[in-house]
Amino acid sequence: LEHGAEGIGLYRTEFLYLGRSDLPSEEDHYRAYCEVIEAMGDRPVTIRTFDLGADKVANQFGFEKEPNPCLGLRSIRLALRHLELFRTQARAILRASVLGNIQVMFPMIATVAELRQAKLVWADVVEDLAENGIPFRQDVPIGMMVEVPAVAVTIDRFLDEVDFISIGTNDLIQYTLAVDRTNRNVVAMYNPTDPAVLRLISHTIQEANRKGVPISLCGQMASHPLYTMLLIGLGLRKFSVTSSAILEVKKVCRSVTLEQCQSVAARALEMENAHNIQAFLREQLVKVVPTLVRLM
Repeated sequence: LEHGAEGIGLYRTEFLYLGRSDLPSEEDHYRAYCEVIEAMGDRPVTIRTFDLGADKVANQFGFEKEPNPCLGLRSIRLALRHLELFRTQARAILRASVLGNIQVMFPMIATVAELRQAKLVWADVVEDLAENGIPFRQDVPIGMMVEVPAVAVTIDRFLDEVDFISIGTNDLIQYTLAVDRTNRNVVAMYNPTDPAVLRLISHTIQEANRKGVPISLCGQMASHPLYTMLLIGLGLRKFSVTSSAILEVKKVCRSVTLEQCQSVAARALEMENAHNIQAFLREQLVKVVPTLVRLM
């Protein structure tokens, strides 16, 4: 809030599971959510259900170590395999919803069937709370992360199922380019401006805007002012950034026109490789906000 944030675009709830030998209780979840919601007042808070891999909670469940956790039992897959975790978190979120302006988001959705299954579990928890007379908001918006290329390509099939979406650029880039961003041997190939990545982002934004579904974008790409003009030009109007990047991203937004950004995006989409696109974006940023050259 001190940096001018207008809400919380992504509340990462997995921290509740880390650094402990047991699982967080419903009350642990509830207290954590209440603290954040009350601090934000009427500002929106987007709570993402836990984005954990089975490797992160192996001690609690006795899971075997997976050879490739990024493509294994993680996020919504883990939640739907172990419904007790999912239901516990959903109950806590719904109970806390009466305190403020929240919405809930499911991570790593890969198919429409998976999304519908998650919504059914959510609806079941809603019914259970209602039957037991426990207060909660009936109108909590439900959204999803767009992190899997298959979802971005077929995003039109998902938009009728949700109230909003958020593009998770970190995983979307990783999965699109088949690059483990934590592996130093290939991290140089992890590039947000790869033409394939930009086409997926552009297509997702265009479809969401066409259908009137609110869309935001999170991840490292959202927080770096180098990409702000490009993303605005592609049609993005809501950024979920780290607190330390808010002022810099806002500086870019206030220094450009929509026409400038659209021109930058159109040119970038025509270019053949990530290196040239990066260089072009640097040139454009220096023209409008020379003081940010130190970030490049």
